[in-house]
Amino acid sequence: MTIKKASSGTESSHGNATRDRGQSGADAAVLLLLILGMLLPGCGLIFDAVELIHPLTRDELSTICAHRQIRVGISVEPFRPFVFPAVFTDEGVRVTGLDVELIREVADALTVHCGGQQPIVPTLHVTRFRDLFIELNEGHFDLFVSSFSGNVPGGTPSGLWSSIPYFHSSGVGAMTHDPKIAENVRSQLRKQGKEADTLAAIQESLSGLTVAVQNRRTPHLYAVANLRNIRLLVCDSLPAAVETKDPHIDVILTQYPILQYVTKRVWPDWQLLERPDGSPLMLSRESFSIVTGEEKRRLQWFLNNLLYRLEESGRLAQMRKRWFEEDYAPTRRAGAEGLPFEISKVPEHYDQGQCRMAGGK
Repeated sequence: MTIKKASSGTESSHGNATRDRGQSGADAAVLLLLILGMLLPGCGLIFDAVELIHPLTRDELSTICAHRQIRVGISVEPFRPFVFPAVFTDEGVRVTGLDVELIREVADALTVHCGGQQPIVPTLHVTRFRDLFIELNEGHFDLFVSSFSGNVPGGTPSGLWSSIPYFHSSGVGAMTHDPKIAENVRSQLRKQGKEADTLAAIQESLSGLTVAVQNRRTPHLYAVANLRNIRLLVCDSLPAAVETKDPHIDVILTQYPILQYVTKRVWPDWQLLERPDGSPLMLSRESFSIVTGEEKRRLQWFLNNLLYRLEESGRLAQMRKRWFEEDYAPTRRAGAEGLPFEISKVPEHYDQGQCRMAGGK
């Protein structure tokens, strides 16, 4: 009995010590919460402090499902027919185009991925192309869709990821409003015969001319890397280049499919530069992709899988035909199928900026 009694006393001592430690731990936790309550006013700040210690891990697709929205960046500068200028409709301000239709496809696929109970709503965030990388890296939107070239040397800085292409037949093209310049380009190509060196012909025929490009877009990178004897004019947008009167612009470089559309339907006074046989003169080849942060692995796979299905099913080909080959009124399509556009951004959207000589000349 003595032994049992001693044993019982020992167990009692251990039990008391355990309870004391438990009580001390509880008291310490209460004290910590009281201190946090005094130092961090507001439940949100306390929650944030707790999350710093024990982060609530959630991948980007789960976050999109929880918020029921996908934040999409588009260029402030309209790139017809990929993104048209915003228009006022009976339903409010809307924007339309091939890229906007693609955004709808992404949102519909996300709705299915998230269970289909409530739609995933695409919200458009406009940005100047020069600010794209900052906006994406700072998490202001989930992805960017505005005829972005995903396979251009030096075009995609670290921190960003490009999807598989949704548009393949692009590249740097050129337009002019001077028939003599167009003929000079054809003449230079004709001199070189069947195995014409396109770059050499362009360098010779554009030498001494004023060439306009859009800031940081592919044609800008192309001109800096390849065209030495030109006066380079850097513009905030394609419309800014077209509207500039001083200095006089001889040639504008931009993506060929955009030039193909605007010379036919928007600015008929300008003409595409062509080869002697009348085929389009493209100075490079590029594809358009969706862009997101390089750390968003689940979203990247989701986008690639979706684009693969759209290509395999013929849906992407149908979309490209709708915007490049059919006759249509963009304003009507904006009213029928366009996406909402924040009205406070409309003035910025229509302010197409200005042009300046490269190097501040």
